Amino acid sequence: MTNPTACLLVIGNEILSGRTQDININFLARRLGQIGIPLREVRVIPDVPETIIGTVNEVRARYDHVFTTGGIGPTHDDITAECISAAFGVPWEIHAEAFALMNARYPAGEFNAARQRMATMPRGSTLIPNLVSTAPGFTIGNVHVMAGVPRIMQAMFDALAPTLEGGPPIISRAVYALGLLEGIIAADLEAVQKRYPQLDVGSYPFAREAGHGVAIVSKGTDVEAAEAATAEVTVLMEKLGLAPIQGEPAV
Repeated sequence: MTNPTACLLVIGNEILSGRTQDININFLARRLGQIGIPLREVRVIPDVPETIIGTVNEVRARYDHVFTTGGIGPTHDDITAECISAAFGVPWEIHAEAFALMNARYPAGEFNAARQRMATMPRGSTLIPNLVSTAPGFTIGNVHVMAGVPRIMQAMFDALAPTLEGGPPIISRAVYALGLLEGIIAADLEAVQKRYPQLDVGSYPFAREAGHGVAIVSKGTDVEAAEAATAEVTVLMEKLGLAPIQGEPAV
């Protein structure tokens, strides 16, 4: 079975300026891997209509799923929803279900025009529930539009995940050794990768208080292959006189 693929678009000038540090990428990469939808690409793009429209159309044709974060709030620079409408060539209009949900949340007179923007979506959208602050995300086609605030985005993804058809979970096996240098093991590691083409075998140097070293991670959908590759790497480390440790090094 071939796993479906995913791309994430992180939308927002605040990310590109450094004002806000994105923590959504790590969450989505891990959760998507768990349901068998590997994240193949991440792009960080500004709040510029032509950039959002062009990028959405490019990646939705390339990947099975496109996830976006950011730009669906009530202010003038929250333009993601209207840009998605333009990308799909459909009207940007009040979504009756979203409007009713949000209207019920606010006291009389407080569901103003700015807040109504959060209930305005591409025609034909399906809502992504938001159990944190009510204002929903939405799906249209293979594009899933979520909030940028991590707690809200995570709640939206939790609601969306059961509806996504994935594949075999992406698993990983890791082994590391203190004192190991990448240049010493590189050639042997390349040979391991060639023997297990169904895996991504990665080399990740680290520096910790306990010392420096390299972790070797074998990732894919084939558990037996990942464990076999890790066993081979373990033997390579032992032949170098090192003491391999199974798992990832502590942060």
